[in-house]
Amino acid sequence: MVRKFFSFFSFCVFFVASVYGQKRPDFVKFINSQHVWVDSVFQKLTPKERIAQLFLVRAHTNLGQRYIDSVAQVIQKEQLGGLVVFQGGPVRHSQMFNQYQKLAKVPLLVTFDGEWGLGMRLPDSTISFPYQMTLGAIQNEKLIYEMGRQVARDFQRIGMHFNFAPVVDINNNPKNPVINFRSFGDNKRNVMQTAKAYMDGMVDGGIIASLKHFPGHGDTDVDSHYDLPQLKFSKERLDCLEIFPFRELIRQGAPAVMVAHMNIPSLDAKPNIPSSISRKVVTDLLRNELGFKGLTVTDAMDMKGVKKFFPNGEADVMAIEAGHDLLEISENSARAIGLVEKAVKSGRIKQAELDQRVKRVLAAKYWLGLNQYRPVNTINLVNDLNTPASKSLVQRLADAAITVLKSDRRIRSFDKKIETAIVSIGVNHAQDFEKGLAVQLSDKKEFFITGKETAEEMKDLLKEVRRSPQIILAIHDNRMRPGSEIKVNEQVREFIDRLAGRRTITVMFTNPYVMDNLPIERSNSIILAYQNDHFMQKAALKVLLGQTKAQGKLPVTVNKRFAYGDGM
Repeated sequence: MVRKFFSFFSFCVFFVASVYGQKRPDFVKFINSQHVWVDSVFQKLTPKERIAQLFLVRAHTNLGQRYIDSVAQVIQKEQLGGLVVFQGGPVRHSQMFNQYQKLAKVPLLVTFDGEWGLGMRLPDSTISFPYQMTLGAIQNEKLIYEMGRQVARDFQRIGMHFNFAPVVDINNNPKNPVINFRSFGDNKRNVMQTAKAYMDGMVDGGIIASLKHFPGHGDTDVDSHYDLPQLKFSKERLDCLEIFPFRELIRQGAPAVMVAHMNIPSLDAKPNIPSSISRKVVTDLLRNELGFKGLTVTDAMDMKGVKKFFPNGEADVMAIEAGHDLLEISENSARAIGLVEKAVKSGRIKQAELDQRVKRVLAAKYWLGLNQYRPVNTINLVNDLNTPASKSLVQRLADAAITVLKSDRRIRSFDKKIETAIVSIGVNHAQDFEKGLAVQLSDKKEFFITGKETAEEMKDLLKEVRRSPQIILAIHDNRMRPGSEIKVNEQVREFIDRLAGRRTITVMFTNPYVMDNLPIERSNSIILAYQNDHFMQKAALKVLLGQTKAQGKLPVTVNKRFAYGDGM
C-alpha cells in the first residue's frame, strides 16, 4: 500500500514538473491554428450554440441561491461560452463553477476583473495586491512579474481562467472618475513596461490576460458605466499617446484586448457610436492597422455607455458585426443570440467570420487545458489563496512602491526618543501606522482630526501640536475608490497648511493627486503611500523608522511641484 502511494505520488510530482517545465505555446499563434479538438467540438454545436460561445454571463454567489439557480438555467438552456464573475466567497464561487460546468456541453471560460487580484471582488477572504497606480511607482519589474504569476496561481486554484487586466490606460486626466488609481500612471512608457511585466506573469502562469480599455480611457471625465464619454482628440494624438501601450504590447504578444465604450469621432464619425461596437475601431484599427490577432472582448454590454443609444439588443449585434470574439454581460443573451442568428441569415454578419471567432474562443479553451476539465477541489481552498508567500509578496510590493518626496533629511534624523506629535486626519482612531509608530516612541502625543472640531478647538490643537519638536502628519483616505480629492472643511485645510513645516513629516495614505488638493507641500519630508491598506501603512512605517529606504518614483505628474519620476 505504501509502495503504491509512493509510486502515485512520484508520478504526480513528475507530471507537475513536466507540465511546468514545458513552455506554453504562444497564445495568439495557438488560437489562430487548427486543432482537432476545436474542430470536433465545433461540429457538434448547433448554429445557436456556436453563437452562444461568444457570450459571457454575469455570476455572483452573494445574491442568494435563487440568483445562482437562475444563472444555471441560462447556462443550461443557452449553452453560453462563459462567466464574468463578481462578488461572493471563494468556496461558494468554486462550488458554483463546478455546478455550472456540469451543465455546459463545452467547458465554460471563467473570467474576472482582478486588476489587483482576487481581492478586487472578494476582499474579505482573499488577497488584494496593490492598486495599479501604486505598482506604477515600483522600479523593479521582476516584482510585478512575480505578482502576475501569483495572480495566475490564485485564478487556477479557484477555477478561473481569464483576467480582465492589466489596465493600460494612460491616466493623463487627474479628474478621471473611472480609471485614475486603476492606471499605472501618466507616462506611456512606464505604463507599457509595467503592464508587460504583469501581463507576462499571468500568461506564463497559464491564464489569459486582457489589455484594457482600448483605445484608451485615461483622458475622460465621464464614467462609461453611467454615460457615453467622448474623446475629441485627433487620430494623430491617439496614435502617439493613448494607443501607444496597446500597440507595443500587441507586438509583444498580448493575448486579449478589451474595447471601451467611448465615442471617438476621429475614429468613427457615426453619431454617438461607442468604440466597442464600431467596426472601424475593432476591425479596421485594432485588427487590421495594429495587427492584433488575439481575442477581442467588449466592456460590459449592460453599461449605459453602450446601451444608451443602441438599446434592445442592437448593440449586441453591432458588437459581433464590429468583429468581437467575446461579449461581456449582454442585457439579454437569449435575445442577442437570436438577433445575431438573424443577422447571419440576412448576410449582415458573415458566416465565415463568425465561425472563425467561435473557433478562436474554443482554441483559447483548449490552450487553457479545458479539454481536460477537472472540478475545483474546495478542500483547504481559503488557506491556499492566503499563503504566507502571497502575503510576503504583497508586502514586498508595498515596500518597493513607497515614495519619498522633497527631502529625506527629516526622516534620516527622526528620533524615537524625543517628544513626537502624531496627528491623524481622516480617521477617528489609531490605524496600523499609528499603532506601529506609537510602540516605537518613548514620548508621544496622539491627535485625531475628524472635521467636526470648532475653529477655536483647531487653534488650540495647533498650539499644542506645535509644542512638539517632531511632528508626524498622517492623512488617510478610507474610501474604497480613493479619488483625486479629499473633502475637508476650511478649518482643517488651514490647520494642515499651518502644520506642514520644517519639523513635519507628512505621510499620505491617499491617491497621489491629493497632494494638489491639500496644502502639504511645505512639509520637510513627504512619504507617499498611495493607498490606505494595512500593507502600505506598514511599508510607510518602515521607511519612517529607517528600517527600509524608499525606492518608489512618482508615476504621475501632480503639479509643478510634484512631477513624474520624482522620488528620493
